[in-house]
Amino acid sequence: MRGHIVKRGKNSYSIVLNQGFDPQTGKRKQQWISVKGTKKDAEKRLSELLHQLDTGTFMKPGKTTLREFLERWLKDYRPNLSPRGFERYEGVVKIHLVPSLGSIPLTQLRPEHLQKLYTAKLNDGLSANTVRYHHAVLHVALQTAVRWGLVNRNVADAVSPPPVRRTEMQTWDEDDIARFLEAAKDTPYHALFYLALFTGMRRSELLALRWCDVDFVLSQVYVSRSLHQLKDGSYVFTEPKSAKSRRTIALPPSATLLLKEYREKQKLERAMLGIGLSDDDLLFSHLGGKPLRPNTITRAWTMLAARCGLKVIRLHDARHTHASLMLKQGIHPKIVQERLGHASIQMTLDTYSHVAPGLQQAAAERFDQALKHKAKNEAVEKFG
Repeated sequence: MRGHIVKRGKNSYSIVLNQGFDPQTGKRKQQWISVKGTKKDAEKRLSELLHQLDTGTFMKPGKTTLREFLERWLKDYRPNLSPRGFERYEGVVKIHLVPSLGSIPLTQLRPEHLQKLYTAKLNDGLSANTVRYHHAVLHVALQTAVRWGLVNRNVADAVSPPPVRRTEMQTWDEDDIARFLEAAKDTPYHALFYLALFTGMRRSELLALRWCDVDFVLSQVYVSRSLHQLKDGSYVFTEPKSAKSRRTIALPPSATLLLKEYREKQKLERAMLGIGLSDDDLLFSHLGGKPLRPNTITRAWTMLAARCGLKVIRLHDARHTHASLMLKQGIHPKIVQERLGHASIQMTLDTYSHVAPGLQQAAAERFDQALKHKAKNEAVEKFG
């Protein structure tokens, strides 16, 4: 028998796992694990433990360090993450969590250990948002430890990560955009930068676009994936961040015309090299079809903005610029949410709350004008 259950009290059981014999002493190796709850709970836990033994994921409660647990957790949790997401989690664990907390036995980890770590990271110059991300990764890991029965509670629940500090949003106005795009005509990235400013798409979404994702008849583009470059230099295409991120974005006439001209130019350039252009080819790539490096695009954006004498904003701020200008023009926030691929309209409103005062003032003035117009018309009808 590989394992059995022993009743210990009214709502307490022990699971006994048989792990063979010690080759040195010849004695049977057993692992006793306590379970609080019903017999059904104990039976479920026994099944989980036997599965861990079969898959090599079993860890001895009470003797496992945080480092050992996190390394095992990363391996098992990897299927739940995108390749880029796994790199981020792995970086947090290996660079920040393990060096500071790795030697602590998992069962002896306390909230004060985590709080001390967060304070130290803030003092080292990390942003509050970065430390919050570390907290989120550790919380997910420790929740798994609870499910595995290695600890009774998630100590991260008792820790307060630093509050979110929103960075001031940088955007351009209409004149800035016109000036930037005029200068971009002399670069290979004019169409890419144009689309970034006129659609609000993320860099990863733009670089993953294929020609089959562009509908020239209906003047729209379909966002269905993202492109990321990993640390080893390889490229991966991933699913959108959320269901809302998979979306259709209407193109303004100018963007549709620009993409038509860009496609013809791309066809001609490839034909000169004896290469055809198919619907599955990327919009933005090297002539041979290899994806563009994301960091190269960002660097080109920054250098061009500086050369134009403009306030240098991030490439991601092209997305904020697009949304802010649409809202200022009176476009309903729901439409802006759909174009950006936000999970909810509340997220859009929270992100662009800085635009709200201007929108409220404009709405108040329109309301005032509407009532004055109505009163004027009634007076004309009454007095001729």
